[in-house]
Amino acid sequence: MQSKWKGYLVGAIAAATYGMNPLFALPLYEAGMGPDSVLFFRYLFAIPILGAMLLCRGRSLRIDRREAVRLLFFGWCVALSSLALFASYNYMAAGIASTLLFIYPILVALLMTCCFGERLTLRTLLCIGLAVAGIGLLYKGSDGSTLSPVGTALVFLSSFSYAIYLACVDHSLLKGMATLKVTFYVLLFGLSLFVVRLLARGAVDTPDRWYLWLDLLALALFPTAVSFLCTTKAIHLIGSTPTAILGALEPVTAIFFGVALFGERLTGRDAAGLVLIIAAVTFVIAGGNLSHPLTRLRKLFPRLPHRRELPRRG
Repeated sequence: MQSKWKGYLVGAIAAATYGMNPLFALPLYEAGMGPDSVLFFRYLFAIPILGAMLLCRGRSLRIDRREAVRLLFFGWCVALSSLALFASYNYMAAGIASTLLFIYPILVALLMTCCFGERLTLRTLLCIGLAVAGIGLLYKGSDGSTLSPVGTALVFLSSFSYAIYLACVDHSLLKGMATLKVTFYVLLFGLSLFVVRLLARGAVDTPDRWYLWLDLLALALFPTAVSFLCTTKAIHLIGSTPTAILGALEPVTAIFFGVALFGERLTGRDAAGLVLIIAAVTFVIAGGNLSHPLTRLRKLFPRLPHRRELPRRG
């Protein structure tokens, strides 16, 4: 039970820190940097942080060929997810992109059902439904504007790539590998995607002001090193589907920073959306513990046997 609570905690931390992406990425875009360059530095700075943590814990960096193939696959899945999400910021508001990204818990649940035989329970469907309804309320479409088809397609690609990683990493040869080691190699191999793209482009954008390097460092630390490390750990502890549903905290993070730092107004619609999301997360964390009180409640109202009507005597 203690490991489950730890899983819920690190899953929540993973979602909250991943929701910080726009906070640090948008100032870099305003300075003229492109998604490939931002993500190149983001991964490049995160890898030494995780490498130092591995060495401090005395972990071996050795992997065999079969593990390398799978780590390369998952690394490119994560990198493609990051690239598609960051590219979508050029076609729609970052808050809307982060909102649409939350279709990935549904994709994870479907992948777990179709590929790994996980039963899609009523509780899981309820949690997904509540979370999606909450995300829908957080989406601000009052101006009547339509979403960019390109941006929407990019967010869907990001969600699908991330869902593959969440659903498959714990059902592979990597299940017994240390969380920190998996995260290190996922980022290391994922970096190769941006290297290839930047080599094809022939140029790397760099920040023109010193404090923007701090944004890159923050991107490497919070939405990358901390988030992916906590995500992988949560998957090992509580499974892929609960970890994905806990991702509902990502847009909550975006709302929090919008209100606290950028003076955005929290409307009643936003508050209702947050309540639904928190309810979904609460049901996930409660898990099987809900079955016992519900059973006791049901016993308070026993079903009476149907009384058979006796034939009348003439």
